[in-house]
Amino acid sequence: MKASRKVQQILANYEGENPGVKGKLCQMLMQGRLRGTGKMIILPVDQGFEHGPARTYAPNAPAYDPHYHYRLAIDAGLNAYAAPLGMIEAGADTFAGQIPTILKMNSANSLMSSSSGKDQAVTASVDDALRLGCSAIGFTIYPGSDAQLGMYEEIVELRREAASCGIPTVIWSYPRGEALSKEGETAIDIAAYAAQIAALIGAHIIKIKLSTDHLELPEAKKVFEEQKIDISTQAARVAECMRSSFNGRRIVVFSGGAKKGEDSVYDDARAIRDGGGHGSIIGRNSFQRDRDEALAMFDKLVDIYKGND
Repeated sequence: MKASRKVQQILANYEGENPGVKGKLCQMLMQGRLRGTGKMIILPVDQGFEHGPARTYAPNAPAYDPHYHYRLAIDAGLNAYAAPLGMIEAGADTFAGQIPTILKMNSANSLMSSSSGKDQAVTASVDDALRLGCSAIGFTIYPGSDAQLGMYEEIVELRREAASCGIPTVIWSYPRGEALSKEGETAIDIAAYAAQIAALIGAHIIKIKLSTDHLELPEAKKVFEEQKIDISTQAARVAECMRSSFNGRRIVVFSGGAKKGEDSVYDDARAIRDGGGHGSIIGRNSFQRDRDEALAMFDKLVDIYKGND
């Protein structure tokens, strides 16, 4: 399958990477109903680890079955499906080659004490990704956590190993921890900083949250105000995060967060599109809905990213 001109332009931004990494990125960008557009929709199903099974799957009981998520991603025509080791293994043979998979390699859980600090355990290996035919590895970092430096060191080493095997890295860059207020976790200066950190440590695809117009750091607030950086709309804040991701030279997708109304999901997608983002990574807002409702939502999102809505 020939890569579109748009995809070729995106891949040209990854100047230091080998053909294997670029090939896997191309595979994801040329997959599904958004193939060739430079936009992506990814289904992530790692929430059972952090939130527990009932909170994650009970709103839509068929979602307890790992095969449900493979089928949802395939039937919706998505670019990729991301999950921890056990979820990928549970359908790897049945769905081999039908959807690019991203092996989520670290996870947290809700059984930790509040004094333990914000961190995640490494729960998979690059060898697992190779064995299962994955198109990428995924890893969460927590800028703002007292454990953040160790997390950076872990993913830099895993990224190096994966790239040597021709596998790209997706970094979930989620500000969280002792250095930030709750409001600061989604502040625009922190979101842009988180995107920059992920880019600097070698992320091929960056996953961040949509931000608010709050400014957390006093020194950053001065610069935003002095330089009159527009953060008045969600699209403007997306554009600022893209600017912080090597001026748009890295693929950036934005998470959907907790389940919310359909109109909010669509408004978010329009803001991502208008701000120059590459797409959405939507988990609970899809698989916690009835399957037909989720497929209809993905239909609408595809239309939005294609500029038809």
